[in-house]
Amino acid sequence: MKLFDGGRAPNPRRVRMFLAEKGIEVPLVPIDMNAMGHRGADVTVRNPLQRLPVLELDDGTILTESVAICRYFEELHPEPALFGRGAVGKAQVEMWQRRMELNFMLCVSQAFRHIHPAMKEWEVPQLPEWGEVNKPRAVQFLEILDRELATREFVAGDTFSIADITGMIGVDFMKPARIEMPEKLANVRRWYAAVAARPSAKA
Repeated sequence: MKLFDGGRAPNPRRVRMFLAEKGIEVPLVPIDMNAMGHRGADVTVRNPLQRLPVLELDDGTILTESVAICRYFEELHPEPALFGRGAVGKAQVEMWQRRMELNFMLCVSQAFRHIHPAMKEWEVPQLPEWGEVNKPRAVQFLEILDRELATREFVAGDTFSIADITGMIGVDFMKPARIEMPEKLANVRRWYAAVAARPSAKA
């Protein structure tokens, strides 16, 4: 088994943090995304979308998409449960994971990809106006999250989950996307400080 990894890029980080929370070690194959390594033959033959991470199992099976890879490891190593417990708990984690991904992380990503000069060759055409549209959308979602976090410790409830991983890495990605975190979001700031202090955040 080996994991084709993209360094500090958000999606590879999500999988590494998930694995760290589980205490799982998987051999990494570093891919230099700055040098467009994800568009090279080694990645393309395994993932025609040319995206990372990519997990190759011992029998040659290929798994891509961060959450799919995490679900695979959750099935093999159910503790600690990072996709929730019971019918309601699992549904709540799924709900918030999708919210964090589609309403927050995607907006931050679109801002970064369409505004940052380093992404000009990646995002063709690069549309700065679209990047600017997504910046307030990300903040608006954090305002909703701030109200939610007034009544609980973590994004999807009282226990840490994959939704927190996605959210934390999304917040980290705000800086290169040039999105300011409003000072008034005290609950989000408290939550972020707690999850960013976890040892897995350094993975």
